[in-house]
Amino acid sequence: MMELNFMRLAQAALILSVAGASGAGAQTQLPAPDSGTPIAPVATTNKDFTPPDARSIPDNEFGAMVRKGQDIFMRTGEYTKDYVGNSMNCASCHLDAGRREDSSPLWAAYVLYPAYRAKNNRVNTLTERLQGCFQYSMNGIAPPADSETIIALQSYMYWLAQGAPTGVKLEGQGYPRLEEPEQKPDFVRGERVYEQNCALCHGTDGGGQKVEGKMVFPALWGDDSFNWGAGMHSVSTAAAFIKANMPLGKAGTLTDQEAWDVAQYMNSHERPQDPRYDGSLEATRKQFHDEPSDLYGMSVNGKILGQNATPAGGTLRNK
Repeated sequence: MMELNFMRLAQAALILSVAGASGAGAQTQLPAPDSGTPIAPVATTNKDFTPPDARSIPDNEFGAMVRKGQDIFMRTGEYTKDYVGNSMNCASCHLDAGRREDSSPLWAAYVLYPAYRAKNNRVNTLTERLQGCFQYSMNGIAPPADSETIIALQSYMYWLAQGAPTGVKLEGQGYPRLEEPEQKPDFVRGERVYEQNCALCHGTDGGGQKVEGKMVFPALWGDDSFNWGAGMHSVSTAAAFIKANMPLGKAGTLTDQEAWDVAQYMNSHERPQDPRYDGSLEATRKQFHDEPSDLYGMSVNGKILGQNATPAGGTLRNK
């Protein structure tokens, strides 16, 4: 019965991915001739904006690059294997091909860069932001700024954001922030939530699930997951994502407390090392992880998280 349920969920995940890429039901924008530079009405308020239907991507050189970016986003390791060290895809954390509100959609991120980021204490370009995703979330290496990978992903983001006001935090941007829970996030309660709501898809060992060798449900911890430098390793970030988007097809059914607890449980497991690790766990925590909701370098169930982490880089270390 569990195997049958998993296969149904896997099929549903694939259908949702295709539906997200096709953008069925979204407003269609007419492509501009020749260059493919989009022509779109400008949104006057946050609520006015809807990303264009993917079926309106122009059949020209620009459109070809947009489609390439969409392919990379959906099947990252397949198309950018020289930069990816795990089995995750960009769409693992940015659902429905980067279109879904409250799942850190691409169209909302595009209009906010360049931007200051506390993560590295300076203003980052969109290129640098994308490079960081490969280095941390994909546990890989940063593609060169002028690589086809970066150009294609930016083209896809630009296409999705056409008509959106620049510099405006659009409704649905990022993950909705959760208020601090009434009770401190708890590993044991989180384990129960995980067993009841998450293990079927992500595995009892958090290693994810694959169908015909392709990742359908991503690993949440372990060597095939994001590393300790990724934003999702923060309990507060993971709780916000989980509350708004999980379980798949049942978003919003967990209470805030359950989201916090299961995020605590998820991030209380070991994962690949932070690429910024300089040989000192204490110094790395102090410089990059000194937040209450960050468990890196902290003792959980008698183990210091990060102490036994495998080196960053994943499968790329063997090349």
